[in-house]
Amino acid sequence: MLPRSFRSALVPLGASVLLAFAAAAYAQDAHHPDQTAQSTEESAFLAENDAAMTKMMNDMAAKPTGDIDRDFVAMMAPHHQGAIDMAVIELRYGKNEQLRRIAQEIIVEQQQEIDAMKLAIGDPVTASAPAPTQPSPAPAAAHDHMNMSHGMKN
Repeated sequence: MLPRSFRSALVPLGASVLLAFAAAAYAQDAHHPDQTAQSTEESAFLAENDAAMTKMMNDMAAKPTGDIDRDFVAMMAPHHQGAIDMAVIELRYGKNEQLRRIAQEIIVEQQQEIDAMKLAIGDPVTASAPAPTQPSPAPAAAHDHMNMSHGMKN
């Protein structure tokens, strides 16, 4: 335990740090005139990220089977899928091109690792599909998009 004099010195320091963070956040907000749109986008990002993290944590709580290798894959695959889901969310909302490239790499690499783990225990791999980086389209729009290719010639 810290000496009492040292602890009492930390309280004002902690308050000062908290005040500095609040001031920095306020200053940053002042530089962004379109706070409503930014707040909506940030809220959507945070909600999707929270859902991805919750799903990952729930899926990682796999019931032990007695087969260490299967149990390892049962816990690691959702962990890797969580990274993929978070990377997709970065692609959906992120603006930094370097981070977007990293997110794309995460999607590819983590899916490859999931597939390698599944193959190692004799499970089938997931069929590949493009990462959904845009919000889901309305059912009618998705149907129309699917029919566009029928009229095209090779």
